[in-house]
Amino acid sequence: MIVLVLIVVSTLVVACGQDAASENEGTSSGDSDTSLKIGLSVVDLTLERWQHDRDIFIERAEELGAEVIVQSADGDADKQLSQIENMLSQNVDVLVIIAANSDALAPIVEQAKDQGVIVVAHDRLINNAEIDAYVSFDNEGVGEMQAQYLIDRVPQGKYFLLGGEPSDHTAHMFRQGQMNILQPLIDSGDIEVIGDQWADGYSGEQALSIIENALTANNNDIDAIVAPNDSTAGGAIQALEGQSLIGEILVTGQDADLAAVQRIAEGKQSMTVYKPIKEIATTSAEVAVRLAEGEELEADVTIDNGIKEVPFVQLTPISVDKDNLLEVIVEDEFHSYEDVYKNVPEDERPAKP
Repeated sequence: MIVLVLIVVSTLVVACGQDAASENEGTSSGDSDTSLKIGLSVVDLTLERWQHDRDIFIERAEELGAEVIVQSADGDADKQLSQIENMLSQNVDVLVIIAANSDALAPIVEQAKDQGVIVVAHDRLINNAEIDAYVSFDNEGVGEMQAQYLIDRVPQGKYFLLGGEPSDHTAHMFRQGQMNILQPLIDSGDIEVIGDQWADGYSGEQALSIIENALTANNNDIDAIVAPNDSTAGGAIQALEGQSLIGEILVTGQDADLAAVQRIAEGKQSMTVYKPIKEIATTSAEVAVRLAEGEELEADVTIDNGIKEVPFVQLTPISVDKDNLLEVIVEDEFHSYEDVYKNVPEDERPAKP
């Protein structure tokens, strides 16, 4: 009987110990639930540019102790709204949004603010909404770089203006920057604008069709194509290849996508604007965490989004062509030497750093 009693007592002690251990595990899990949670809503992860932003953002946010939930809207504004609503239901502390439509997000931002959620616009401004911060580059400066590159080489001639996604506020900033440089020459008659069309979603396929039609309408007599980014530049260059015009018509770009820098190395695309992705993605993660922790955001400039002056963390882009491709893109480790010069014969490549 004594042995039996001892066994029962021992069993009770072990059971109590297990209950205590379970309670401790639950507390630990609860601690992770209360860690900072960021919802990263990406416009379209099929584009190389946004893949870089996502990866670098997650890496930096996790270094700062945050958990990141990522969803891609595949370029669909309605899908993005639904995804953000789902993120809010998961009790995120911060939303970092790369907008599919700069004008469509005000209602969901209002819902986020009602829940006490911080909202940061990443690279694309969100209009008419109570966002907390905007992290991007000098986007008018991007357009100015593109236009300046062209007029330095073709100060007189026929220009085709190719725009980006019409609903993207940033696309209009690019255009404003371009016109800051081009308008005086247009007014003087040195530059003739022979066409102006915008490609939905920065679609390379639409850009291809637009430029094919422009070449036909103008008997291939075009001197420069102002393309807003590398995907539209790729479509334009495909149209030029179809008419054996590669190298004869200057084409701008932006984002330093791998295909674009390869085209620059081959002499097919004239230039791109490199926006150091590591810098913007890292900065966005840091801003998101700081704001969530109650810190004040000190920004040198603000930008009017229709209802408020939004603190604007403004970064500096870099103009890149064949002459500084190695120095800027390869040495910054954005793309490798082997990848950039993959299609260039070895004896025609610059020395490997």
